Amino acid sequence: MTLSERFISLEFEQLDEASMRRESQAFFELMARRRSVRSFSDREIPQTVLENALKAAGTSPSGANMQPWHFVVVQNAAVKKRIREAAEIEERKLYENRANSEWLQALAPLGTDANKPYLEHAPALIAIFLKKFSVDESGVKHKNYYTAESVGIATGILTTALHKSGLSTLAHTPSPMRFLREILERPADERPFMLLVCGYPSDDAKVPDIKRHALEEISTFV
Repeated sequence: MTLSERFISLEFEQLDEASMRRESQAFFELMARRRSVRSFSDREIPQTVLENALKAAGTSPSGANMQPWHFVVVQNAAVKKRIREAAEIEERKLYENRANSEWLQALAPLGTDANKPYLEHAPALIAIFLKKFSVDESGVKHKNYYTAESVGIATGILTTALHKSGLSTLAHTPSPMRFLREILERPADERPFMLLVCGYPSDDAKVPDIKRHALEEISTFV
């Protein structure tokens, strides 16, 4: 197969300028309502919604199209309990020893501590793993490239897809996270990247009164 035969026509819909402005504004307004939530209902998530969000994440660009990610959806109560217990061990070490005063001061407005009950209460935890290597159909191992960048983009798309579907999320990154690989029995060449807590917010859910940076603070046009 020649190089040209490996390419297909792009499926692309060009919008008129008015539609572009309308769509971009609507998307911004949708995402402006996204907040990290720490109080979840135990209401079950439709499986199709989770699957579609994961498929959306799988469309993410990646270095050399190696797609260096793997998502483990944890819904089993016993496994969620094990993850919470292991995560809280690391969190206690963080708050008691690892974090300096500046770090703790930065966390203070968020009202967080070492207790993570949402790891059990939320209906789903999505453990995101970064794959250092991929194995092709012939069983040959290949190095993956730009793995952190690729998995980071995929995680962003996953978070956005879940928000678009009417769910709340929380990015949880206990450090170290080796316990995730052990509990979920993932191979040694996969590195835990993030634990995304997912579900419906509880009826009494509250979030910190914080603001996002203005456009001029986060961007420069040259």
